[in-house]
This record gives sequence, structure tokens and C-alpha cells, in this order.
Amino acid sequence: MIDLSVQRIRVAFEKGNDILKGVTFDITAGEHVGILGRNGAGKTTLFRVISGELDSDEGVVVTAPGKRVGVLSQLPVYPESFTGEDVLRQAQRRIERMGRQMEELEEKMAAGGSDADTLRAYDKLSAEFLRLGGWELERFRDTVANGLGIPPRQREQPYSELSGGEKTRLNLARLILEDTDILLLDEPTNHLDMSAAEWLEDYINRFKGTVLAISHDRYFLDRTVSRVIEIVDGLPEFYSGNYSFYLQEKQRRYEERLKRYEKQEAKIAQLQRAADDLHLWAFMGADKLHKRAFSIEKRIDKLRVTDRPRQEARMKSRFGETEFRGDEVLVARGLSKSFGDKRILGETELLIEPGESVALIGDNGTGKSTLVRMIMGLEPADTGFIRLGPAVKAAYLPQTVTFEDEDLTVLECMMYEGKCTQQEARDRLAAFLFRGESVFTRVADLSGGERSRLKLCMLMKSDLNFLILDEPTNHLDIASREWIEQALDDYTETLLFVSHDRYFINRFATRVWAMENGALHDYRMGFEEYRAYLDRRKQLAQTAAVRVEKPKKEPKRTPVGRGASAARLEREIAQLEKAIAENETEQETAAADYQRLMELTAEHQELTAKLEELYKAWEEASE
Repeated sequence: MIDLSVQRIRVAFEKGNDILKGVTFDITAGEHVGILGRNGAGKTTLFRVISGELDSDEGVVVTAPGKRVGVLSQLPVYPESFTGEDVLRQAQRRIERMGRQMEELEEKMAAGGSDADTLRAYDKLSAEFLRLGGWELERFRDTVANGLGIPPRQREQPYSELSGGEKTRLNLARLILEDTDILLLDEPTNHLDMSAAEWLEDYINRFKGTVLAISHDRYFLDRTVSRVIEIVDGLPEFYSGNYSFYLQEKQRRYEERLKRYEKQEAKIAQLQRAADDLHLWAFMGADKLHKRAFSIEKRIDKLRVTDRPRQEARMKSRFGETEFRGDEVLVARGLSKSFGDKRILGETELLIEPGESVALIGDNGTGKSTLVRMIMGLEPADTGFIRLGPAVKAAYLPQTVTFEDEDLTVLECMMYEGKCTQQEARDRLAAFLFRGESVFTRVADLSGGERSRLKLCMLMKSDLNFLILDEPTNHLDIASREWIEQALDDYTETLLFVSHDRYFINRFATRVWAMENGALHDYRMGFEEYRAYLDRRKQLAQTAAVRVEKPKKEPKRTPVGRGASAARLEREIAQLEKAIAENETEQETAAADYQRLMELTAEHQELTAKLEELYKAWEEASE
């Protein structure tokens, strides 16, 4: 069954320049589809047309009868008196209205109005009320709000006083709480930290309805979509898989088109040489050969059906690096920081060694950016000290990139702040894809991705061996994220970065610092190993909880005359249970040592299997 049909949609904001050039596709019920494309490709415009917010110049969008569409895009406007809680309750107003209707019918029936129509209406209402979770509205509200990291304080605040990120979270929660069949999500993870993004992914994977998501979060796309539609030059291209499949298939298609183009050009060159030879012989006296030459040239025109395929331009520059001598890039002792009653960091010791790539992760508000600013000397610590190695040359890319004079053009900014000649500035900018007229763009008019790219270009001018990045991919499209990753690929010196972008973290982190509740936990492992460790620790905690909750059976007393085997097995079981308990205790102390933890886990599995065998033998002996 088709939930959504988009047919020949064309939109132009200026005459002769169509942003969408006849987009056509169908979405079947229950499909989860990712919408990709460069910034300005028309993704959000397409969403506005689908939701009815914008009229297309041509084409039609058909939604299946009875299907409700929910949209997360531009922030809606609410009455001045609305709090965050009012926004959440707004999503459930239809269900609450059904509840009031049920109460009215109950009063009518209690007064003796139990006719067939009333009973039928009540049965229909109560069934729908139950399906929509009407008896658990408050619990569902709390579950969604907690999952997306919306604290009670924020729910009590006036909506108008909330930040853009807080409003986005609230409206995402509102959309989830609404009874919708088709979700249109425009950058749903933009203001979410890692735990909230993972909660949303789990929710979408359980959601039985249809989902269309515009996202630059590649990890999110990998986990939630089973099909990708990319908008290229105003038209859709289709990929029947998640983001990783899309990347491989896009490269395969490019190589296939390139081979086809090269084969075509080789054939054209061969025919052109034949035509040129025929023209030459015709001028030497064989006039009739001109006709054959013209015939070949017409054939050449028909062969020119494929333009040379294009591929995204790649940055051609790398960081300057200085040779580092020493064992320490950064050392901190007794470090702590608080803001009023809120402790950001307790007594902490830090050490970063040369060549490490450290990912600093944690929920929003845990103090990651504050720690980075402390390292850069932009924020004082309450206690302790931070010291960089004597040969360390550090560079810092902040979360919000600013420049001294934003009225300058890109070229002027590079010349003045980068202290280089015009030709040097042009060469360096060209390597970062600032070419042609784009170098005369005012810095103030650059997008977030372009500003980060320009700042990186300036950082690369200096020799450095310690690079610190604060949310380097935040609010960037996929192409801009890939540009930054290309710049970092050949960087072999020390890297410290704050990020919620799990794709980026997984690509570069060799070590993880996790901030939580005023403490920093150090894991000397990559991101995938770190995630596997957390999953294993969660499983152990659940197993331990079950063991505590499960009532212990009274051991059977050994009957007189029974053989000694049962008693011996009971002693062995007791010893084995003690060994398992010691193993679990040691696993907790070895939390940051991945190799040791894996050894202990394997040992735990062996001990558990042996314990099961002993229990079986004991039961047989007892009988």
C-alpha cells in the first residue's frame, strides 16, 4: 500500500531556475526513507510541499486516505502563556478530548441512556482510546521527555524563554506524542546529545508507520533507514539500502558511468580520425569521400549521449606538522570546576601522550566545552593545574567560529589573519574549495560549514602537533563533514575533539573520555570497543539484578544413607559461586582495561557453564 505519492513536483523561486525539476517517487506504508542532498538541493523545500506548507508550481502530492502527517521542520509559534509542558500536552489534546467524550457518554449511560447507538459509540471510542494509550498519557509524556533529555525544569519554563535547541527537542517530543502515521523529520538529531539520539533511533526502529528523514547524521541514517533518495540537480536518485550501502553504490555507479563515458569517447575519437582521413583523401581528389565523412560525423553526434560524470571535489591540503619530542602532550593534576552548586568536574587527573586521538563525549551540559576551554586557557580551573608539553604547538577550532573582521572577503581575511601574500592566500583557499568568485564572498555571509572550512585553512598554515576541535561537524551537511574528515585523514599528531557525531568519533578516536555527573571516565579503546564494553556492562548489571530478585531455593537436606556425591557437589557449587562473584567484582575494577575485561568475560562464561553442569549433576544425585 502506498502511504505517500509524490508526482512530478516542480518548484522555482526565480524564473528559469528550478530547484525541483519534476521529482517523482512513492513511499510504501512502513518504509523508513532517508532524504539526502547538498545544502540548497531542495530537501526542505520538498518537505514543505509534502506537508502542504508550500504550493508547488507543478505536480501533486497524494497522501493515503486517513493517514495523519507529522512534520518536524520550522518551529511553530505558541501562545505567550505556553510552557514546555503545554507544548507536550498539545500533542495529546485529541486523545484527551476522546477521554472527555467517554466521560460524557458514561454519565449519559449512568442516567439510563443505554440505547444501542450510545453503547456502540462508547465501544468505538474506548477501543480507540485504549489503542492510543489514553490510560497512560502522563507516563508516555514522561518517557518521551526523559528519553530526549528534556528535564522537568525545562517543561515548567515558558516556551518563549527556551533556546532554539530546547524548542527543537520539545517539538520533536510533541511530534512523537501525536497520533501520526507519517513522520517527516528535518534534521531531528541536530540538538540531541548521543544518548538522546540513540533513544530516538530506537523509537524510530520500533515505529510501525512511515518515516522520511532529512539528516546529516550518518550513524542515524545507517541505523534507521532502509532506503535513500538523493536530490541531485533537482531530480531524485534512488538507493535501496542504508547510508553505508548508498556510499558504496554511489561510488560503483560513478565508476560505471565513467567507464561508459571513456568507452564512448574512445569510439568517438576512432570515428573522428576516420572522418578526418576521409576529408583529407577527398581534398586529394576523391570528392565522393566527403559524403562518407559527413555521414560518420553525424554518427559521432548521435554517440555523444553521456557527459563526463562528476564527482564531489576533494580538499587537497593537509595540516603542517612539527616533529614532537617528549612523552607528554597534556598533563592535568587535581583539576576541578564548578558553577555555583553544579559540579562540572571533580578532582581529576589527565594525561595525553603523543599521537593519541581522544574523543571527549557526554550528554549536553556535562561540561565538555568547559573542559576544552580550560585546556586552552580560556576558562580558569577552581583547583589543580593543566600543563602542555614544552614542544607542544596547539591549535583550536571552537564550536562557534568567529573572525576578527567579518566584513572582509574570504581572500582578505586569509591574507590579513593568515599573514600571507595574495597568491599564497589564493593557493591555500583553492585547496579548501574556495575558488573563482567565491573568494570575494564576505566572511559574514558564509555558511557554518564554509566558516569552519576557512578556519581550518588558517590553522593548517601553522605547524602544529596538538589539534583541539569542539563539535567540528555540528550543523554541517554531509559534504562539509567529509571535507573536514579529509583534512584530518593525513594528520598523524595528537588530536582531542568534542563530538556527538558517532560516525566521526568511530573514524578517528583511539581513546574515549566520557564525562558524566561531574566525573571523567577514561577508556583506552576505540569507539566500537567502548560501545561493546558498555553493552556488556549493561548485560552484567541486568544479570546481577535478576540474581538478586530471584528467591533462593532452600537447599535440599541430604537424606540419611544418600551417597557422598551430592554433598561433594554442594561444596563445589559453593566454591564456583564464590569464584563467579569474585570475577564480577574484578570486572567492575577493570572497567577501563578493555583487554583484561575481555579475558574476565570469557572466564565468567566458562565458570557459568560449569556451574550449570554442576547443578544438573547435583539434582540427579539428590534424586
